[in-house]
Amino acid sequence: MTMQAPSRYVVSGAGLGLRRGLLKPLAELQPEPVSFMELTPENWIGIGGHWSKQLRAFTERFPFVAHGLSLSLGGPDPLDKQLLNDVRQFIQLRNIRAYSEHLSYCSAEGHLYDLLPLPFTEEAVHYTAARIRQVQDVLGQRIAIENVSYYAAPYQVLSELDFINAVVREADCDLLLDVNNIVVNSINHQYDARAFLAGLPLDRVAWIHVAGHYIEADDLRIDTHGSAVAEPVWDLLAYAYAQCGVVPTLLERDFNYSAVDELLAEVSLIQSIQQRAIDTLARDTRVN
Repeated sequence: MTMQAPSRYVVSGAGLGLRRGLLKPLAELQPEPVSFMELTPENWIGIGGHWSKQLRAFTERFPFVAHGLSLSLGGPDPLDKQLLNDVRQFIQLRNIRAYSEHLSYCSAEGHLYDLLPLPFTEEAVHYTAARIRQVQDVLGQRIAIENVSYYAAPYQVLSELDFINAVVREADCDLLLDVNNIVVNSINHQYDARAFLAGLPLDRVAWIHVAGHYIEADDLRIDTHGSAVAEPVWDLLAYAYAQCGVVPTLLERDFNYSAVDELLAEVSLIQSIQQRAIDTLARDTRVN
């Protein structure tokens, strides 16, 4: 069954990230078990013809949210106003319900083609929050920022947790909670994943991401989005629901699409974890 999310959410249930490699395998997919989908606007802006028709076939069947890659919210270059205007027009044209971006940067006098970590400083908080507010003004809506995975910390005056909280508070934006990124970072940077998650501004969570990662070593995880979701990520997702309720949750897979049935099985597993959380809440409510 498809669970209904509280009214503050623009989508509900379990979702799947739509990539071009999935267009053909999912062409006949109906909204069960997939309740919503997510796309990256940069991959579709200005694309017409056959690709546009294929995308329309999905946006007419599923609610969509968007997850940007290129705004470089914390970067030194000026915000790309042309891209912002293109994004605004695209989400209006395709009836996209919400927009998100990464709490990172990806440009410095040109595109760097990677999502790089920001320094955790008060100056970076003020700078990044101001740029997020500017984005929200142009788009005419609140956006969600995602906690990112990172492998080197350029400068840390604040903790990662304090930095995220400060940016969300000052920008008055929402949070896209990436559970996989917390697991990856907690191992790579040696902190407690549950304590970190519980300290985030969970009242601002708009939706959740889960994805797979690669085990490079006992103390090193690489965020790949190219494999099955690991058990610690599923465990942390269940913990997230216990902390903030059942939030719309989306599976990301960026490559290795061959086993589509396995992807849909993971989406169904999201639904099962959501339902267990609902049942637990109902049971606890009856006891109390």
